[in-house]
Amino acid sequence: MRFIRNSVSPVSRLGRLLNTIHLKSPVQTQKQHRFFSNKIKINGHDDSDSVLPVLIVGAGPVGLVLSLLLTKLGVKCAVLEKNLSFSRHPQAHFINNRSMEVFRKLDGLADQIQKFQPPVELWRKFVYCTSLTGPIIGSVDHMQPQDLDQSVSPVSVAHFSQYKLTNLILQHLQNLGFTVRNANGLDNLKYGELKEREILMGHECISVNATSDYVTLTASFLNEEGKHSEKCIRSRLLVGTDGAGSTVRQLLGIDMRGEKDLQKLVSVHFMSKQLGEYLINERPGMLFFIFNTEAIGVLVAHDLQEGEFVLQIPFYPPQQKLEDFSSKICERLIVKLAGRELSDINVVDIKPWVMHAEVSEKYLLHDNRVIIAGDAAHRFPPAGGFGMNTGIQDVHNLAWKIASVVQGTAPKSILTTYEVERRPVAIFNTELSVKNFRAAMGVPAALGLDPVMANSDFDSCFQMTQSSIICFFLAVHNALNNTVGSILPTELQKRILDGIFTLGRAQLSDIVLNKNNPVGSSRLANVRRIFEGGESLQLQFPAEDLGFRYLEGALFFDDEVETELDEPEVPTGRRREYVPSADPGSRLPHTNVKALSGPLTEETFSTLDLVSGDKVEFLLIIAPVEPSYRLARAAFEVSEEYNVSAKVCVLWPDGTVDGAARSAAELTPWENFIDVVEVKHSSASSSWWDLCQMTHRGAILVRPDEHIAWRVKSGVVGDTTFELRRVFSAILGLKSCSESDYKEWKELAPQNTLEYGWDL
Repeated sequence: MRFIRNSVSPVSRLGRLLNTIHLKSPVQTQKQHRFFSNKIKINGHDDSDSVLPVLIVGAGPVGLVLSLLLTKLGVKCAVLEKNLSFSRHPQAHFINNRSMEVFRKLDGLADQIQKFQPPVELWRKFVYCTSLTGPIIGSVDHMQPQDLDQSVSPVSVAHFSQYKLTNLILQHLQNLGFTVRNANGLDNLKYGELKEREILMGHECISVNATSDYVTLTASFLNEEGKHSEKCIRSRLLVGTDGAGSTVRQLLGIDMRGEKDLQKLVSVHFMSKQLGEYLINERPGMLFFIFNTEAIGVLVAHDLQEGEFVLQIPFYPPQQKLEDFSSKICERLIVKLAGRELSDINVVDIKPWVMHAEVSEKYLLHDNRVIIAGDAAHRFPPAGGFGMNTGIQDVHNLAWKIASVVQGTAPKSILTTYEVERRPVAIFNTELSVKNFRAAMGVPAALGLDPVMANSDFDSCFQMTQSSIICFFLAVHNALNNTVGSILPTELQKRILDGIFTLGRAQLSDIVLNKNNPVGSSRLANVRRIFEGGESLQLQFPAEDLGFRYLEGALFFDDEVETELDEPEVPTGRRREYVPSADPGSRLPHTNVKALSGPLTEETFSTLDLVSGDKVEFLLIIAPVEPSYRLARAAFEVSEEYNVSAKVCVLWPDGTVDGAARSAAELTPWENFIDVVEVKHSSASSSWWDLCQMTHRGAILVRPDEHIAWRVKSGVVGDTTFELRRVFSAILGLKSCSESDYKEWKELAPQNTLEYGWDL
């Protein structure tokens, strides 16, 4: 068998070089995994063709990215969305490094985000002030030089509103043949059938039932007569990406564990070009924490150039109701927080929301046929922007595993590794988000305000008198709801609460908060210490963003690595820099390289670009030494046996000008390899192997999601072919066996990896 270059027109010149295809033998091509090859009998008839391979519930960024990833990997899928239209509420807006790396593989999506986002100088800071035009209490710049020089990642973080991201992803899906259909889009479909590459709006999931062969989802929608209708849709797999209030999760009866109701807020989406122009000229930033005697709020500047903002206001039901936040009242609040009149305020949307910190107990049910991802699986405080980013990385982990099952190269048990790998990351990110949220409360607490204490009792507040005088008043809100105060007339409760807040905000008056007042001076000094110590709300967490590691799952650990496994780190809530690692489970370290031959010899690209985004393919990185070439030949042989695609990268040291001829001679007859040479960031930079804490006699096997599946530091001892069989068997979720068992299986079924000797 040979590996040849792709003759299909690619997206880019880099794609032409890096994205090659793995030709399969006729025997391999016809073999499919039993999970997807079963004939489905419905009413005595074969109805397999009407069953969609993957149905995604929820058309937010996570669900749409999953549909895009699956489609690029050749998996048929469709999407259901309960809303009639896509939200225009900005919601999430910070895209971290790892998510941007995922987007780089989606036909230039990252480039579009960087093109359309505001200039970094307009959003790099958090500003704390008494009003947008009043004195600045302090500010934090969250961008470091290494965040912009692309030394640890080929792409930088971004600030881009969620609805704009959704629009861009939709454009990419439409380019792949997806269509968006309205609420009666199922009327003409026969029972259970849904075409691929459809996004059906206005279809709400009302039941989920699974058998050993497929999942049946019942969708409710309004028909052309305005009446509720129901249709059933069958799929082999169902993925719920339907948000924090996930219907799929609730129908499955999956519990969430963690902290509920950390804070209630009202989110006010508004436009004001005047305010945007003022802030661009006077104090540009992403977040503005505003504390004054008339109002308190957090202003999110989604786009200063367009004048698009979201104001987050603390909300205390039932004394306060959503009706208390009319457009007119919100306009007055905005003016109070701005500290100046604004004649062009346009309130677009007002919605309440509740902050939680919870992770789902399970990610998969019904023999791995029903899966949840994104906010359906975890709900974080927004501090640090981990919510959407963790969801994007969930489906990046999941997509290649689904494709492996659908295409018959892995058993459905591989899907279990999705939960094994991603749930610990969600738990860690939940803890980190909570710590960051607590840090966000540090500044108002130092100023005499402590919103976190709103749910505390009287005793705990009295014990914290030196921290905050208003925590006593906020505890009254809890008393109004849970003690005798709850029997008071509603209007009286509301007046009591308003009076409490008025007294509390008096802590922010110029009389109290100035350097000549001993109390105010002490509080301002405490705020300065918070900023100087890096203890305020943080935006970036490079160590957690790029350095998260899977400790078990679709990985293979040799004895050397197993002894090095540590307990997961405890989040600190402070920024820590990323340290590259080639340990199994880690994301492949980035460095710049150039091709030694071919059309791209003058172009620089990332080691991450060596991993294909268009097919399920494993990448083996080696140095040009004889033992590693033997390992590469074994990798090609074993990948053929296992019916998976493999590519080899021969990484030459900096300064090499030739060498590709040797690789061609060593790796013939296989052609799916590339010779690249390091391009050091500076003359003093370490070699890539040193960066990975390895010698050049080692090798690294990378999964399709750019995480390292296996590595050997100084070469394989013993039979390389047998070792690689063990490696691929573990990664793909096949039962391991002894060498004698393997030889017996080979004699019984020389052409059939999936039907003999393996536990499917």
